[in-house]
This record gives sequence, C-alpha cells and structure tokens, in this order.
Amino acid sequence: MANVTATMVKALRDQTGAGMMDCKTALAENDGDMEAAVDWLRAKGLSKAAKKADRVAAEGLVAIAGSAGKGVVVEVNAETDFVARNEMFQSMVRTIADVALTVGGDFDALSNANYPGTSKTVAEQLQEMVGQIGENMTLRRTAGFEVSPGVVSTYMHSAVAPGLGRIGVLVALESSGDAEKLEALGKQIAMHVAATNPLSVDIDGLDADVVERERSVFREQAKESGKPENIIEKMVEGRVRKFYEEAVLLKQAFVIDPDNTVEAAVKAAEADAGAPVKVAGFVRFALGEGVEKEESDFAAEVAAAVSG
Repeated sequence: MANVTATMVKALRDQTGAGMMDCKTALAENDGDMEAAVDWLRAKGLSKAAKKADRVAAEGLVAIAGSAGKGVVVEVNAETDFVARNEMFQSMVRTIADVALTVGGDFDALSNANYPGTSKTVAEQLQEMVGQIGENMTLRRTAGFEVSPGVVSTYMHSAVAPGLGRIGVLVALESSGDAEKLEALGKQIAMHVAATNPLSVDIDGLDADVVERERSVFREQAKESGKPENIIEKMVEGRVRKFYEEAVLLKQAFVIDPDNTVEAAVKAAEADAGAPVKVAGFVRFALGEGVEKEESDFAAEVAAAVSG
C-alpha cells in the first residue's frame, strides 16, 4: 500500500472539495493514485462540493451563542436565502456557533475543531453538507469576547430562529456590578450597534488612516469657501467632531434615548449596576457584507436549462 502523505491529501481535497478523511480513504483505497482517487470520490458522490466551489455564497445565516461572561458570533454563507430556512442548515450553523463558544471565536481553531457527534472537523462537516444540500457553503468568519467580571450581551436582528438571523451583535461590558442590570444595558447597546454600525468604541479605537482621510476631505471642502486658513482649520475640526459623533459608539446619540449619548447612558447605568461600567468592545456581523454578489439573468438561466 502506498504511503499517503498530508500533501497528497491536501492536493486531492483542493481538487475535489471532498472532506479530509474521505480524501485520505480514497488515496489509501487506490494506492496513492490521484486520478483513481478522484474517480473513487466521484463514484461515491463525495466530490460534489468541487463543482459548486466557484459559486458565490453571500446568503446563509449569522449565529450567536453566549454563556456567563463570554459570547461568539459566526457567519456561515450559502448561495440562496432558501437555504437559511432549511432546518438541517440551521441546525448545523447553530452547532457551529456552540463549538465556536468553546474555542473563543478563533477562526482556525473553529475550522479544525471536532463537529459534535462525528469524526469530522467543522470544515469537513460543512463540505459534506454542500453535497447533501446542493449549494456552495463557506464558514466565513467568527469573533468572540470573554470578560471577567462582566457580561457579553448578544442581539440578533432579523432573526429567522432563536440565535440565527441576518445581523448578529456582541457587546462586552467589564464591570463588577449587578449582572442582570449589565445584561439589560448590554442588550440595549447591542440593539443600538445593530442600527448604527459604529466604527469603534471610542475615538482612540478609530483607524488613524480613516480619520486622516476624513480630515483631508473636510479640509478640501472648507477651502472651497475661500475663508482664511485659521477659519478653515476651525471648520475642519468642527466637521471632525461631527464625524466622531457619527462613527464612534460612545459619542453617538443613543438610539434608545436620543437626547443622550451612549457614553452618558453608560454613566447613568452605573448607579443601577452598583459599579463602574466599561464598554470593552463590540462586534457586528451583517450577513454577506463585503461579498460581491453575482447579478443573475433569470430568463437566461431558464433558457439555458430548457435548451439542456
């Protein structure tokens, strides 16, 4: 029997899209012959994923999971929103989120973690589901927080099932205060984040390049006024402050109470919580954001199907 190496297994997996263990078995069954292994996988219907791997997966589900002091969010993409209503797909995504909770939101660790109830990794289970459901699927990203003491609040917008939907948000609050009060505050802030999509928690968290780019645009706009340089600088600083109010979470008007900023709302909540509260971080996943979706011509697709 040929010695099956990790390099051979990876090459077969890249070519066929089949699971790692299936590729290893195929090579072992065919004495390391790559071509024969490909045919073996095809014969067993295990290389379906490869035929779909170049199709854009921008639909699917965002999932959140949480427990005491920690929370995670994951995005699993598929090709159509129809799949998001598939109970098998929903169950898989929910399970992946639960696994993510055990590995702290690390993408590589999640991909290589054991999928519960199987001998496969999460990545391999996902590829197997491609063959079962018939659409390209990808584990796109994951993130998580863990705080102690404190809470990680979760919120799902446009939910299709518990913990599953189109926009998932985590908000981490560091505090030794009353956990129930903190959870309520965190939920409100998470709803705010879902609605406003801030860039950072505070001004220091903003990307310096982003701030400088905005400042440059504002300066060019101000120059058009023809005013003296000292006035222009004041105009620029005023617009930068306005940018902070729009982009920075703590500086934004609180959606729940627009007369106050989020920062003021957090400060006010400290009295109820019985301790200082720090917004340690947030993350917001919106399904398919940043993925270029293919524009399809439905009439052409039907014509092509009819013509065979």
